[in-house]
Amino acid sequence: MRPVLTSTHFELPGQLACYKGKVRDVYHLGERLVMVATDRISAFDVILPRAIPDKGRILNTIAAKNLLATADLVPNWLLQVPDPNVSIGLACEPIKIEMVVRGYLAGHAWRQYAAGHRKLCGAYLPEGLKENDPFPKPLITPSTKADEGHDEDTTPSELTKRGIVNPEEWDQLSSYSLALFQRGTEMAAQRGLILVDTKYEFGRHEGGIYLIDEVHTPDSSRYFYAEGYEQRQQKGEKQKQLSKEFVREWLMDHGFSGKEGQQIPEMTDEVVESISSRYHELYQQLTGEELPEIDLSQAIDQRILHRLKPLLD
Repeated sequence: MRPVLTSTHFELPGQLACYKGKVRDVYHLGERLVMVATDRISAFDVILPRAIPDKGRILNTIAAKNLLATADLVPNWLLQVPDPNVSIGLACEPIKIEMVVRGYLAGHAWRQYAAGHRKLCGAYLPEGLKENDPFPKPLITPSTKADEGHDEDTTPSELTKRGIVNPEEWDQLSSYSLALFQRGTEMAAQRGLILVDTKYEFGRHEGGIYLIDEVHTPDSSRYFYAEGYEQRQQKGEKQKQLSKEFVREWLMDHGFSGKEGQQIPEMTDEVVESISSRYHELYQQLTGEELPEIDLSQAIDQRILHRLKPLLD
């Protein structure tokens, strides 16, 4: 089994604090953040017991490419990528909202729809849709960003009522999110893909709103293969997906969906390797490139530290 980066324990020059999220270790250095993408994997807001080889560098590299490709639309936090697993950027104050944009009736939206709901996060869902049908236009279905536990669906009016954002900020977030989704849709089409839904996170910096975190990665987004989409819809077949949904489906097939009392199924070496292979496939499909080889002669955390220190001293 190839090496994995499960966690880091750095003491970086100028370090003020370290926060460990579900899959990233974030080091605060005053005006800058060092974000390390580990190989941890989460689903249903739970960190799974096994790390996935190459997952961190795959997601970090895709995110960096997409941040660069959308920088003309929205200012973002990224300053440099000194290592495949690491991004350095502006320390923004996170706005605790996930701006979920949905172009198709899939995933959580479909589960709500199938249960009879026709309103999601303040957005109305048309009657007569089948799973994976497109919406007439993309919908924004925000959720509150929890520090721990599950994020919760919310509405624009609730967000402004609670003072998380003011109405002008909500309008800006919505405008940015829809512009990003349009760009993501165009980029996906060039790769033979359909951007189904995704989430964006934003922060405040020096009076402005900045795009933060990852963008249009398979962990934050759901893609369908464009070829055969219409035929599969007409036949009522499942769509061929390019996203982390396959991990969630594997967990649900084995009796786990993040609910209290449920046990995470055993992740054997074969399961871990199959997930890693899927991430390699995701990278190639989204970028049109093979994942570059890396030097395995030293531990991943030591390689990262070696590349970081000259930039921070």
